[in-house]
Order: sequence, then structure tokens, then C-alpha cells
Amino acid sequence: MADYGLDGRVAVVTGAASGIGLECARVLSASGARVVLADIDEDAAARAAEALPGEAHPVRVDVTDPDSVDAMAAAAVERFGGLHVAVNNAGIGGESAPVGDHSTEGWRRVIGVNLDGVFYCTRAAVRAMRGSGGGSIVNMASILGAVGFVNSSAYVAAKHGVVGLTRSAALEHAADGIRVNAVGPGFIRTPLLEANLDREAMDALVGLHPLGRLGASKEVAELVGWLAGDASSFVTGSYYPVDGGYLAR
Repeated sequence: MADYGLDGRVAVVTGAASGIGLECARVLSASGARVVLADIDEDAAARAAEALPGEAHPVRVDVTDPDSVDAMAAAAVERFGGLHVAVNNAGIGGESAPVGDHSTEGWRRVIGVNLDGVFYCTRAAVRAMRGSGGGSIVNMASILGAVGFVNSSAYVAAKHGVVGLTRSAALEHAADGIRVNAVGPGFIRTPLLEANLDREAMDALVGLHPLGRLGASKEVAELVGWLAGDASSFVTGSYYPVDGGYLAR
């Protein structure tokens, strides 16, 4: 695992109890950051925090609730003295249906978590980072922030919105010393994916990636670690796919 030189920095990761979020927390912790693991499941976040190599603190957060998000950022500042890295990773898959048959409730739920939640988290991070001398925000988009996908209109719309939000925030807060970037994972082999897809569906997804396999959470987290640290100090407002060639087809 690479060292991204995060000694003395404080990081918040949402959706940190499992999958990509947990791996991001591990990479940041191994690089010296003190990490707040935020998740709707606080017990799972607590178990994850205990397994990290560095100092870590679990917090319950509902990213659809702006007050909950603000409390999360305040907890990081109160616990560790500031906020320098925010990985806005929490997200859901949602309803599978064409636009004409998509429920209003399903649309609002996905947009609420995957877009509104990223906005609330980005806003809270900016406010905390202004008092911490700047920082790096990494928003978890998707390859579907760049293309369409059948029966996933809410998810695709939300992830396109995350990319646009990222670019606008980067322009607006560069003068505050805050960098904002987005990461676009392809299909990543996570417990959630494996629990919801059979072998045939998994094989079909593999075939969409020229490298001939699904990605690993650690491969996404290593890019997040680089974006969090000083090695990427001239990088802001960008969108980085981690997709095994999916978008190059």
C-alpha cells in the first residue's frame, strides 16, 4: 500500500463501513491520516474503525439530512482539530426501470442519497476546510457519470450531477485552497455487487471491461489516496475513471 503523506491530516469518509469507502479509509489511515468513518450503520463503522492501522473514529450520518452531515463535519473538527480530506462516497443503486415506468419515490431516493448527499457533504467539507487551511475533496461518481445505462436513469442522472457539482465547486473554492475532484469507478467487485448478481450477470459485467475483470475496491482507493495528498497538488476540477477500459470502448 502506497504512502500518500497524510501525517497530521484529518479525513472524513462517508459510506465507510464497507466496500470502496472502507478501503478508502484504510488507505488514508495507512498514510497517516486520522479518519472519521461515517456511515448510516454506526455499529459497522465502529467495527471498521477498530481495524484501521491509525487513529479513527466512527460517526453515524444520514447523508440525505443536511443537519446530520453538518454534525459529521463538526465531529471531525471537535475530535481531531480540523478537516483536510473529505471522501464523499456514500451511495445506493436504487430502482431498475425505464424512465416511463420509474417510480417517483425511487427517483427521489436515489437523487437524495447520490446527489443531494454529495452536495451536503461537499458544502460541509468546504466550510470546515476554510478553517483548516484548505484541503482536498474527492466525490465518488461512477463511469455512469459519463455515459448512459439502461434502466438506471436516476443513478446516471445523479452521477452526472456529481461530476458537474465537482467542477463547479473546484472553480468556486480554489481561492480557499480547496481542491475538488471526482472519481468514476467502473463495476467494482464489492460484497454488495456479489450479493445482488448471479454468476451469469457477473460474467456479463466482466465482458464490458477490456481488461477482462471487475475492479477491486483497493484500486479505487489508491487513486483517492493520491488525490488526497500533495502529490496531486495541481489537480482540481477533474474526473478520473477507474474502469478497466470501460469508457474507451
